[in-house]
Amino acid sequence: MADRRDTRPIMIGSVPVGGGAPVAVQSMTTTDTRDPVATIEQVSALTDAGCEIVRVAIPHADALDGFEQICLASSIPVVADVHFDHTLAIEAARRGAAKLRINPGNIGSLERVDAVIDAAGAADIPIRIGVNAGSLAEQYRDKDWPLAEKLVASAVSFCEHFEARGFADIVVSAKASSVASTVDAYRALADNLPYPLHIGITEAGTSLAGTVKSSVGLGILLAEGIGDTLRVSLTADPVDEVLVGWEILAALDLRRLHPELVSCPTCGRCEVDLIPIAAEIEQRLRTRRSGLKVAVMGCVVNGPGEAREADIGVAAGKGFGLIFAHGQPLRKVPEKEIVDALMSEIDALEDG
Repeated sequence: MADRRDTRPIMIGSVPVGGGAPVAVQSMTTTDTRDPVATIEQVSALTDAGCEIVRVAIPHADALDGFEQICLASSIPVVADVHFDHTLAIEAARRGAAKLRINPGNIGSLERVDAVIDAAGAADIPIRIGVNAGSLAEQYRDKDWPLAEKLVASAVSFCEHFEARGFADIVVSAKASSVASTVDAYRALADNLPYPLHIGITEAGTSLAGTVKSSVGLGILLAEGIGDTLRVSLTADPVDEVLVGWEILAALDLRRLHPELVSCPTCGRCEVDLIPIAAEIEQRLRTRRSGLKVAVMGCVVNGPGEAREADIGVAAGKGFGLIFAHGQPLRKVPEKEIVDALMSEIDALEDG
């Protein structure tokens, strides 16, 4: 894996981004911001899942009061997501936003963009320049170029304008729904800009398709050392975005929030109902914060050997499970007790 690309460090609330800081996992609320109670509940659920930065839409002025309450209640930084109306971004900066996310291409004139820059500077918060196919700088929209080239040219031109205004507290994104275009765009941005990059595949799709597209696109970029924050965009519960984001980072050995679960795909040798067992163990492990490697194997003959590098695990036999640690057997339990027995041994290992 390539070394992480060196970028300028910034702070989003209490979260360091860029400058070698760990890749941060983000998501976005789906609740109506005018309903602060529901939104705060969702932010809390996202935080519990491991979300480190949360973005909240401000579509209209009547959402600003709710946004302010959300900022006050949240234990993680809250980013204001604003399109079209620059006055909403200005007011969000005054009401506690930890960062502004705007598409300069749809905010309007550069004078309006400048007003947002001034507000962010006064509040001492960063701005994410978020570019996608619908928010390109006007001079690039109709050019007969590949999408990735238009995204990069647009993002770079906006960065140059911010720099000319003396504002360098910037995060940049250039997302597309195409994995190939997104990867090409971010590779070029990494070569041309010093700023932290927020990576993601926009409009990736529903849970299955969106997870696959995001894992492929973000996996390529992260393996090349590109990316300082990420969001997995799914048409699903945003908590799932956080879980997938962490799984992508863990798969690349960049960061790990929960114990690692390795499990076999089962075959004709499996003599227990392993799939729901593995699913329940996975669910329980999501409440843990440790670096353990846990194996769930369907074959008592080969399971311990195949999972020798695991800290602890279970290998199934006919109606029973053999609990083992580092390839050595600990005890045998009936099938119905496998999950509880394994979790009990994990408790002992974590406490010890």
